[in-house]
Amino acid sequence: MIKTLFDSPSDRTLNVLCLGAHCDDIEIGCGGTLLELRRQREKVNLKWVVFSSDAERQSESVAAASEILKSDVVTSFHSFRDGYFPAEYGELKKKFESLKTAFDPDVIFTHYQHDYHQDHRVISEITSSTFRSHLILEYEIPKYDGDLGNPSVFVPLTKETSMKKARIVVEANQSQREKHWFTEDTFLSLMRLRGVQCGAVDGYAEAFYNRKQCLSLKHI
Repeated sequence: MIKTLFDSPSDRTLNVLCLGAHCDDIEIGCGGTLLELRRQREKVNLKWVVFSSDAERQSESVAAASEILKSDVVTSFHSFRDGYFPAEYGELKKKFESLKTAFDPDVIFTHYQHDYHQDHRVISEITSSTFRSHLILEYEIPKYDGDLGNPSVFVPLTKETSMKKARIVVEANQSQREKHWFTEDTFLSLMRLRGVQCGAVDGYAEAFYNRKQCLSLKHI
């Protein structure tokens, strides 16, 4: 398995932008990776943006973000109508352009471009068209639609981190507990499968899709 590193010193603040269509998407898609970043990097500046939320879901998302980072997290919530993002494309694009002028991320976590949920696809498309010179990692969301693919970027996780992520996702998002798939076992199962694919030492990983990446040879 070929390893790559963030092109920045470990003691420099890493600017991370997390984008989610809905309030539980970010912690489901990359919560384990964020936990590992917090453990391995001295300084992480995280901006957490959700595009469809209400008061109850917003409080759940803030709780998840706060427990993952254990520090101040800049959160931003919008109230675009759930399920109607294609019809809101123009207004969403304006939000992205405003975000681009206010924050320059080292890495962006967003939705997978071939996710079957229309809101997820729109966020992914606008991310890539707005942040054209940034490292973008597209996360996956397990759900009823059955749209899981074959990602090529993996972040190995410890068993402890994986279990903590699954617990945070379920405990923070109480409003989603009635969904038949919204269980710790679901999230652990996917991380276990991705851990097998990348040969993770502890057997767990999160996986991402990357459309474009520039390989620097000077550090090899």
